[in-house]
Amino acid sequence: MAVKELCKTYRGAAAPTLKGLSFAFPEGKIVGLLGPNGAGKTTTISILCGLVSADKGDVTIHGLHQDAAHREAIKRIIGIVPQQIALYPQLTAVENLTYFGNLYGLKGPSLLSKIMHYLEVFGLEKSAHKEIHKYSGGMKRRANIIAAILHDPRLVILDEPTAGVDVQSRSMILQFLTEYNRQGASILYTSHLLEEAQSICEEVAIMDEGSLIVQGKPLELIAQLPQCRSLEDVFLHYTGHALRD
Repeated sequence: MAVKELCKTYRGAAAPTLKGLSFAFPEGKIVGLLGPNGAGKTTTISILCGLVSADKGDVTIHGLHQDAAHREAIKRIIGIVPQQIALYPQLTAVENLTYFGNLYGLKGPSLLSKIMHYLEVFGLEKSAHKEIHKYSGGMKRRANIIAAILHDPRLVILDEPTAGVDVQSRSMILQFLTEYNRQGASILYTSHLLEEAQSICEEVAIMDEGSLIVQGKPLELIAQLPQCRSLEDVFLHYTGHALRD
């Protein structure tokens, strides 16, 4: 996965959101895209997924350029877990997952079997036929992830997947991502929880104000700065202590 010289300015915005952003990650790894509020992470993810068009620059995912000719092919090999829950609240988990599976051409007994398998893996089998609006925050997050992986994507992109969840749900989600990665999938992950990112990411890119600040393996980035003891220290060193809106 690589982005090169990405630029994006939204209509009416006072300043660009992305200013020539470039980074590349190896396939088959768990990697982190980190940055403070307003750094441009969500816009970058939206461009990677083909949901937003860049004004300038190039994106390559598993050897495919993110352009009109390859957009549908890329959609088939990526799974997107947005920060906001992307499920229909009045439908049950099974109804939601059947709908999303159908969007990827999955149908019939094989789809239902896969749905029930993942509901069990994520500890949701007893709530399979419960409406999503009756789920807790952690349950919704787990169901949100299932919706993104039913088609066995080669790249899973997660935007704050553990935001606002309980400790047990967070632990389960991180364990699953690690195991899913071992099966060969690439995972791109954003989070404001730097301790969490340090524990699961093999490499991270820290961005701010629409540009790349630094990239590397967490322990190597820490070792490069004698005053830093954690990825959070590194993050603050490069992005500062000023509050962000």
